[in-house]
Amino acid sequence: MICTTRRGLLPLAVATLGGRPILAQEARPYPAKVVRFIVPFPPGQGTDITARLLVDRLTPMWPARAIVENRPGGGGAIGMEAAARSEADGYTLLMGSIGPISVLPAVSKKLSYDTLRDFAPVARVVDLPLVFVAGPNSGIRTLKDMVDRAKARPGELDYGSGGTASSQHMAMELLASMAGIRLNHVPYRGSGQALSDLIAGNIPLMSDSLSSSLPQIREGKAVPLAVASAQRLPQLPDVPTAAEAGVPGYEAVGWAGLLAPARTPPAVIATLNAAVRQAMEGPEIASRVAELGAEPAVSSPEEFGRFIAAELAKWTEVARQSNISLD
Repeated sequence: MICTTRRGLLPLAVATLGGRPILAQEARPYPAKVVRFIVPFPPGQGTDITARLLVDRLTPMWPARAIVENRPGGGGAIGMEAAARSEADGYTLLMGSIGPISVLPAVSKKLSYDTLRDFAPVARVVDLPLVFVAGPNSGIRTLKDMVDRAKARPGELDYGSGGTASSQHMAMELLASMAGIRLNHVPYRGSGQALSDLIAGNIPLMSDSLSSSLPQIREGKAVPLAVASAQRLPQLPDVPTAAEAGVPGYEAVGWAGLLAPARTPPAVIATLNAAVRQAMEGPEIASRVAELGAEPAVSSPEEFGRFIAAELAKWTEVARQSNISLD
């Protein structure tokens, strides 16, 4: 007996019309709609510039647009929370960096997000090197000069930073710890203010991003003492690393990387990682990144995950030793 009820006819129509399900939505390649890149900082900051550079490269490659959405505040915590609470479908991503991903969790127990629990690493994208600089009238010309002066006057030598628990602050505290010296931290509301005061002679020292300090170094307004990375930088080939300048084993680097909300499908993560690798390949992009004072550093999701875990452990220990807390 043939069923003629609506309930009986519907499955038959769905299953047999043209040999294809007429009500099933055709699979569409990812991304099938706009992809948002949340940046937890204002426009113009290094992480934002990195995100826009990547978006510019990805948009021609994808069937859908990619856009940058700035969500600043709380040292990056507001944007981090927004990304963590987004749907895990690959259409909301986070361009994060050392501060909100590795440093804030090291100095605060009151964050609304957990880096390791709430995010899936996609790719480390660029390194944003740091450099230790002195004011032109400070009388400090080398890292050894700085260390010698600090040892002669423990706790009296000032240095500026972009704020408490900023990457500049943490990098200098790690240096002081490894060099066996005590310095006096002078926090500013942004590294630009600190650099202006360094040039004016109001503070003698600071660590800063290469992208920010390089123009001042080239104009003789800031004296480079050492770079914080493990290798010398092509932009400053004659400036030694901190390890070469007398602090063996020292390494600190700013960085920016792409993450997705936790539970984003592994296939989407793999697709995104491949796209980032393709976007960051070639001499043209390498030249543009170098102009920003950065270096390409694309990694696999697994490598990025291990790197984040190591960074969290590293800066948590620095915070403990230096008694740095935002709570």
